[in-house]
Amino acid sequence: MFSHSSSIFPLESSVSMADITPESLGSLSVPSRSPTSSTGDVDLAVAAARKSFDSGVWSKISGSDRAVVMKRISEGVKARRDVLARVETVNTGKPIEETEWDIDDVAGSFDYFADKAIELDKKQGSLVDLGMEEFEGRVYYESCGVVAAIVPWNYPLLMATWKVAPALAAGCSVVLKPSELTPVTAMELALICKEAGLPDGVLNVISGDGSTGSYMTSHPDVDKVTFTGSEATGKLVMSSCTPYVHNVGLELGGKSPFIVFEDSEIDQAVEWVMFGCFWTNGQICSATSRLLIHNSIKEKFLARLQKEISKVPLCTPQELLEGGLEKTSGRLGPMISKKQFEKVTGMIDRAKASGFSLLCGGNSRTPGYYVEPTVFVDVPTDSEIWTEEVFGPVLCVRGFDTEEEALNEANNTRFGLAAAVMSGDPARCERVMRNFRCGIVWVNCSQPCFTQLPWGGVKRSGIGRDNGDAGFWSYLEPKQVVKYVTKKPFGWYSPRFEDSKL
Repeated sequence: MFSHSSSIFPLESSVSMADITPESLGSLSVPSRSPTSSTGDVDLAVAAARKSFDSGVWSKISGSDRAVVMKRISEGVKARRDVLARVETVNTGKPIEETEWDIDDVAGSFDYFADKAIELDKKQGSLVDLGMEEFEGRVYYESCGVVAAIVPWNYPLLMATWKVAPALAAGCSVVLKPSELTPVTAMELALICKEAGLPDGVLNVISGDGSTGSYMTSHPDVDKVTFTGSEATGKLVMSSCTPYVHNVGLELGGKSPFIVFEDSEIDQAVEWVMFGCFWTNGQICSATSRLLIHNSIKEKFLARLQKEISKVPLCTPQELLEGGLEKTSGRLGPMISKKQFEKVTGMIDRAKASGFSLLCGGNSRTPGYYVEPTVFVDVPTDSEIWTEEVFGPVLCVRGFDTEEEALNEANNTRFGLAAAVMSGDPARCERVMRNFRCGIVWVNCSQPCFTQLPWGGVKRSGIGRDNGDAGFWSYLEPKQVVKYVTKKPFGWYSPRFEDSKL
């Protein structure tokens, strides 16, 4: 089924803390009571989006008017911050301090793209110098139409916002499908939008699994498809867009490197390496899970890394809900589901069976879907654990001697989402940054993400960008207008042909 601003599943009737039971311990799997949508439901949602878009009730009003509603959406998110964060923790198994941060980013994203909508008004009809006085050229920017957005389970509401906020700012109508594992907060977003005054049909939230998403992306009345998820599913999404030549944006997987040079401060490097790989329980596409460390500091670094990892607790559901920002840090919850747990532990078990050197971790804990922070050292560069995205708290380490060697190995991947470098030499950081083949680079840190900057990758990590100017403009189509502004004849048709016998 689907919900838009006239048919909502309120958060309060969808989930409660009472749903945490001993049986769900560790998985934090909470029933959302949202059934899988039928193809008929998808048709209704797309029809609602198409009707609202074609009517101009949202697409034809000024960016400034859209911004007013979007600012109210931001305020609605802020007012529900605590409950939204708690539900995200229950649904995903992430510590409460992480989900509070996520919800703050959701509100900030709506504010940011509201400002972009205002800026858009100033750019409409901008004059372009054509170099010919007889002609005047102007450029207008129009909403790309009906957007089908499919988002993953690791950042449920934030990933939805990365699609919805820029699309709304641009004047699009949206059909949003959250993951079937974490649909609750997307439904709540629809309610917030209703209360903020978003017109009916502009945002439509669909519940369902991959079959629902497949029908959405191949729908003839959709104009743009935007997807965040795995490389394998991204290929299917791209293929489904070909019959109607849909505009498509894909943010896919990664296997990101982190190069640590010998002049790095060890304590700082250890913290950023841990954060870069174990944040969000390791379930993040940009995780810097391939560590390349200079051989001269490798042993000292690994000893300190092992010591600090031993301090990271695996938390029970109730523990994950305790604390909050500035109160707790450096703790892990469970994997999102049994399927993901089995994928991660399967890759760990195969690496162990291959005889790879295990520095720490490598075990799971029951009841629940817990995986210890795991570090393998000196694994072969052609091994599964080094080349494939694990999407769990697993770090692989190799040493290097030269900058060239480190860069060659960092770029030796089919992915190109992100990379990080740490060094006390600014010139070296600049060289390495310029030579990384990816869309995101962190210098002396890993994983900080800002709405103001474009997010996305190259190679098989995707097409296009979320966030920043690039993310906003991806929901707009430029229209060029050329006007002949002189009374003089153009001269292509000449009077000397008037007596032609042909």
